[in-house]
Amino acid sequence: MKWCLVFLGLCSIASPVLAQAPEPGTLERYAAEAQKALAERRWTDAAAAYEKLRQLSPGTAEVHAQLGMVYFQQHDFARAVPALRRALKLKPDLPNADILLAMCLSELGQYQEAVPGLQKGFHQSADTAMRRLSGLQLQRAYAGLGQDDKAVDVALQLSRLYKDDPEVLYHTGRLFSNYAYLLTMRLAEVAPASVWMHQAAGEANESLANYDSAVDEYKKVLALEPARPGIHYRIGRVFLARARPPRSEADAEANAAREFEQELRIDPTNADAAYELGEIRRKAGALDEARPLFELAVKSYPEFEQGLVGLGRVLVAQAKPELALSPLTKAVALEPEDDVAWFQLWQAHRALGHGEEQQKAQAQFQRLRARRREQERLDLLRPHVVTQQELDAQATPP
Repeated sequence: MKWCLVFLGLCSIASPVLAQAPEPGTLERYAAEAQKALAERRWTDAAAAYEKLRQLSPGTAEVHAQLGMVYFQQHDFARAVPALRRALKLKPDLPNADILLAMCLSELGQYQEAVPGLQKGFHQSADTAMRRLSGLQLQRAYAGLGQDDKAVDVALQLSRLYKDDPEVLYHTGRLFSNYAYLLTMRLAEVAPASVWMHQAAGEANESLANYDSAVDEYKKVLALEPARPGIHYRIGRVFLARARPPRSEADAEANAAREFEQELRIDPTNADAAYELGEIRRKAGALDEARPLFELAVKSYPEFEQGLVGLGRVLVAQAKPELALSPLTKAVALEPEDDVAWFQLWQAHRALGHGEEQQKAQAQFQRLRARRREQERLDLLRPHVVTQQELDAQATPP
């Protein structure tokens, strides 16, 4: 974790109480050396100066606190702890010292003792940097104590407070991954033959592209609960994956269509299944079959951007551009970076002779299309819930 700039605030603690010192000139010299070394982040030199000050003025709480802070910066937590304990014994209300002590204890694995100080730092500190680091250590302490629910709660709070912080994102993601694993292991222990266990196994295998195993697990779910919503959709998604390169299995898309049809018989409101089946029909040229499926998808999920694009696209292909404007305009409002939506909107305005709107849509499409290649490369690394709309190969926009 990041330390260096976080606790320099402790430097604002008063300099050693020189009136207590028998040799004020010597104390002043070491105090000046220590402050200069701190300002320049020369931790070894600062530690040496504060060690001298501690020998000369052992009753000054601030000296012990500063020495503890320096050892903390050096990651020498075992030496920081006694210094900070001494500081707090001499002056229990010394600002921040108890929080810093808690962090050192956490680093040493003494989580139970560390938790109260970390809670104080995370929930009460007005210093943003201190609050952030206290939260990260509190998350670590709860995880170390096996109090996973509390660790997750802290992680969620950190994610809201520091949503773009790379370190917070890393530790939160790692915690959630571990927590999900522990919950799955618990599920396997308490209900190994349940629909939930088979569904979890199916989803795990699907995410790893172990498609045969995924289908087997999903079929076990259906054997237990034939009308369980969502499972035929998941099987259809597996068949769609098999239909694409490099596998390109024969009949995979037809099998997917059958699964989506079965899903819609069980749950007519499943917008994803309606969309996927509509897209299969559209690509096959069955526009009259595709249109009601896209309409069903956006009826069940009015802000389904890909469904709106699919519907608008079918209407443009059916030479009904006036009907296509509404779903396509809504689609680009929901997702202004969707180049396919802008292309279809461009085609609709062009068919209607809307010169100004056509030019705007064309310009937006061409801007986005210039970024499309890089986005497609990134999309390979990011799984999608539904199949994304793409331009047809024969589409050659100017």
